[in-house]
Amino acid sequence: MNRWENKVAVVTGASSGIGASCVRALLKAGLITVGLARRQNRMNELKSSLPNNLQSRLHTLVCDVSKENDVNETFNWIEKNLGGTDILINNAGILKSGELVGTDNTKEIVDTVNTNILGVYYCTKKAFNSMKERKSDGHVVLLNSTAGHTAYFGDDPSYNIYCGTKHAITAMTETYRQEFQRNGTNVKVTSISPGNVNTEIYADSASLGDAMGVHPALEPEDISDAIIYAIGTPKHVQIHEIIIKPMGEKYF
Repeated sequence: MNRWENKVAVVTGASSGIGASCVRALLKAGLITVGLARRQNRMNELKSSLPNNLQSRLHTLVCDVSKENDVNETFNWIEKNLGGTDILINNAGILKSGELVGTDNTKEIVDTVNTNILGVYYCTKKAFNSMKERKSDGHVVLLNSTAGHTAYFGDDPSYNIYCGTKHAITAMTETYRQEFQRNGTNVKVTSISPGNVNTEIYADSASLGDAMGVHPALEPEDISDAIIYAIGTPKHVQIHEIIIKPMGEKYF
């Protein structure tokens, strides 16, 4: 990890769960870290919980990754004030309740697609172009899911479009790998696919939260540990996909 010291890492969805855990891990590893989230109050709480020597290395910005203008303004600020992005952790994601065949709330389906797919597209485009222009051997991490490799949810409520958005991330990972090479860069891309993780992603779906609460779960730190491992590999090593399941998981 020495080569990343004082480089700039950007984490989306940084206000809680895996995102907040990634922020802490990256700061401890010596990186200047930018946390992006919609909830400034939660970002303030995260920053105040850090040791004093790390607080000054964390920059918190309000950004809704589903809005391209938000993303462009945010990454332009990073470019102007910090010199550019070297590591991007695409963590922001949402999960809503309801069935594809039954829900009348089309907006929730559209919001999930806009956040989980287009948010990754918007952020990765800006970060990669920053890396390419500065000839930075950067790294893009995509928070995928075991749901991005299957769509089986057993007796639990439907994940509706969520599985589809994560399958898109699986395909986008390989697309990015090839495009990064075609553009003559050494930028790496890694997909991280966790099983059930103890986070707030089920907050908007009480039925899913209740169902997943009875299953074995990973902790956010388990995922940030895997990310630190992936970005810490030598320059000639690219970790394409890591699938992480809690012991005892019965499906996915």
